[in-house]
Amino acid sequence: MKHAYFFGYGSLVNRDTHEFAEAHTARLRGWKRVWRHTSLRPVAFLTVVPDETSEIDGLIAAVPGDDWAALDERERAYNRVPAAHQVTHALTHSPEIAVYSIPDGAHGHPTQAHPALLSYIDVVVQGYLREFGEEGARAFFETTDGWEAPVLNDRADPVYPRHKVLTPDERCFVDDQLALRDIQLIRR
Repeated sequence: MKHAYFFGYGSLVNRDTHEFAEAHTARLRGWKRVWRHTSLRPVAFLTVVPDETSEIDGLIAAVPGDDWAALDERERAYNRVPAAHQVTHALTHSPEIAVYSIPDGAHGHPTQAHPALLSYIDVVVQGYLREFGEEGARAFFETTDGWEAPVLNDRADPVYPRHKVLTPDERCFVDDQLALRDIQLIRR
């Protein structure tokens, strides 16, 4: 069966945050993952921007019922961009694949008033650990720009609506990676 797919590079890599049953690991070239903020959300989140030299890992997932309108609503801060020619995957057919990206000029850098959420980072990294192991999760940090963003330490009272509890090992991994990058944690 040929479905339309989308490439997930953030929280969608964590299978516990969605019910997209038909999901597969994949690699996207020509895009770089970055932390950004828009007026549509009070906090910073991940997007991708064109970058011919970059490749990032993630998941492709079948669009439920090929209903792009419903998925577009879920991803309303983003534009859907065709990307099938830029995605490497193990599927035996060549489906339509899109990636969601905030349009150029519609986003800015995170600030103290619009930080990234630690609960969101936890979810994303948990997904990368489970899908790609520690090496792949380290690659997530290395292939993501904008780590100078302030990070709100909301672990004790998560703001991110699809937050997940980390194992002690997952939590240590996230904390160690943030410490390696001198990430500024702020409190509410």
